[in-house]
This record gives sequence, structure tokens and C-alpha cells, in this order.
Amino acid sequence: MSNDSPSSSSPSDQPTPASGPIAATPLTRAVLEIDEYASGLGWDQPARLFALVDTAQLRSQEPGLAAQLGLDSEEAAAPLTPIEQDEIPAGTPLDEFLATIAWPDAVAGCALTVERQMLPPSAEASVPDGLDDDALTKWVAAHPDRQEVRMTVAVLRDGARESALRLREKDSAKEVLTGSALVPGLAAALETTFEA
Repeated sequence: MSNDSPSSSSPSDQPTPASGPIAATPLTRAVLEIDEYASGLGWDQPARLFALVDTAQLRSQEPGLAAQLGLDSEEAAAPLTPIEQDEIPAGTPLDEFLATIAWPDAVAGCALTVERQMLPPSAEASVPDGLDDDALTKWVAAHPDRQEVRMTVAVLRDGARESALRLREKDSAKEVLTGSALVPGLAAALETTFEA
């Protein structure tokens, strides 16, 4: 990930255009594209990291890679192309892993999709005091009101952010919630990957 160009996976591993609503911005479109790709893989998946590259620049600077990714046609290509990176090492905390990332200049942004369990705000008052991270995770996993969610968060070098949340119990492209401030902690962690 500190190479001169983003690593690529095979075209079949690349996200396909989302079948949901038309996105308002290129970043929202990229987030929904990654969400749809992750949805096609099913649940209980590991976290996945993506480089976001400017599609027009990719076509002009790396025509071979653009062709491999099916981006030869200007008509169908989105402004940002997500390129899945190598697998995140199992057992490595995300914050520690993200601290090791250094993106080349060709990368305009990055995105991460990760599954988590969450509780509704009404359950926060019942969280026992003094739990460490492991105990809290176990407590949430055993809570009857827990919900499984897939979070896709993306940031650009200029600070733009976007997120998509998909609940397992409402696993439909029409039910995906988007917004720039849905997962601020994860967005901030992704932004640190662009700090020199």
C-alpha cells in the first residue's frame, strides 16, 4: 500500500455498480458501490480496505490496469474507482492496522467496510460500569436488542467523508442509510492514513 500505484485484485473481485438510488456525489456513489459489493459477499465477512482512485487519471496513467478493471469505456465509469487492497491481517486491531498505511499520491481516498454489533441508544444506559473492551464486546453480543450492521466508510484527501450503514435485519439496498457523519471515529481513523 505504500507502492507507487494501488494494488489491484481481479476484475471479478471489484465492486459492481450499486442497484440502489442514484448517489448525489462521487464519494457517495463509491460508498454505495462498495456496500453493494460487500452485500454480494454475504455477512460474517472480515473487514475490507479499498483505495479510491480518480477514474479518469487511472485511465490515462494506467491504461492496462483500467482495462483489466473494465474501465475502458468513459460512459459507464464512475468518477471514483474502488480498488480492493490486500486482506487485513486477522486478529490485528483496525486502529493498529490503519496506523501502518501510507497511500501513494495516485490514491484520492480510501474506504473500509466492517461489520459490528451495535445497540440502540435506549440500551446505552444499561451498560455496566467498568467493562474493558473484551467484556463490553461480550455484553453487547449477548444483549437481546443488539443489531448487526455493516459500515462502509470513505474519506478523500481533501477531508470529504461519506458512510453507508446496512442492518443485517434490513438487508436491502433500499434500506441502506448514508451520511457524512454516521461513523465519525472510523472516518477520522481513515483520514490519518493520509497524514504525512
